[in-house]
Amino acid sequence: MTDNRKAYIAITICSLIIGLSFLFVKQTLTIASPLDTLAHRFTIAWLAATIILIFKKESIRIKRGDLIKISFLATFYPVLFFSLQIFGLMHTTSSEAGVIQATVPIFTLLLASLLLNESSTIVQKIAIFISVLGVMYIMYMNGVKNINTSIVGSILILLSALANSIYNVLTKKLLQQYSLFTITYFITLIGFIVFNGITLFLHLRNGTIQQFIQPLKHNDFIIAILYLGIFSSLGTSFLSNYALSKLPTFQISVFQNLSTLITILVGILYLKESFHYYHIIGSFLIIFGVVAVNYFNKKVILDKHIRKINM
Repeated sequence: MTDNRKAYIAITICSLIIGLSFLFVKQTLTIASPLDTLAHRFTIAWLAATIILIFKKESIRIKRGDLIKISFLATFYPVLFFSLQIFGLMHTTSSEAGVIQATVPIFTLLLASLLLNESSTIVQKIAIFISVLGVMYIMYMNGVKNINTSIVGSILILLSALANSIYNVLTKKLLQQYSLFTITYFITLIGFIVFNGITLFLHLRNGTIQQFIQPLKHNDFIIAILYLGIFSSLGTSFLSNYALSKLPTFQISVFQNLSTLITILVGILYLKESFHYYHIIGSFLIIFGVVAVNYFNKKVILDKHIRKINM
């Protein structure tokens, strides 16, 4: 199996995990606050990463300068991405947030072109737009047009999308210097430190530390947080970073729209949410865009290979 094919499999699994995480996030938020959930989530993710590190029987040696670079990366994801997303959702709806988050592939395409000199064809740009349009169409038809939105909330969600795009581009550059596991481990560790630090500080200041521990007494919360920590945080970081090391950045980012599609389908199938004709139209646009972006990349690579042979 070629590296590219492995990368496609990795990012597809990553999209599936993220799409399914919606169910578990909803489950945790009925028991704990968003910040408490993030703290527990990254605690599990860091513990799992540490166990893997122990069994690998390898020590991660990293210089102070290297740690600063990876810490800067972690500032955008998970710290800024999740923080801006949480506070943005406090001022806007999940539907509007979904529309704005769909802009990540566009931001990533622009940043990758400027910072990484990644080239994409006109057809690929159109395909990305079609995929983004599919997400926006579904969310719009779900009722965004009838909701009074908040400018503050929209700006925060937009900034979280930008943070995600910057992370994609910076990770691509750092993967040329550091191992896949090193980057994944340290961004998980930083997420653990930051979210636990903020949450524990707030609970200690308010004398509500019991509220931080209380969710761990619920079996449903433990099952959900294990999924979110091990698979949705640690697993997706590793899989997406692996895919980033093999494929152009903008190709990876467009798969985020596939995650949105999976989330919508999960809501329809398991949460018995309503299903309408526009779900079919939007889903077709999303899938078509994702497939087209990656299909035409293969054609570009093949054409370049043929030209080299003929020279």
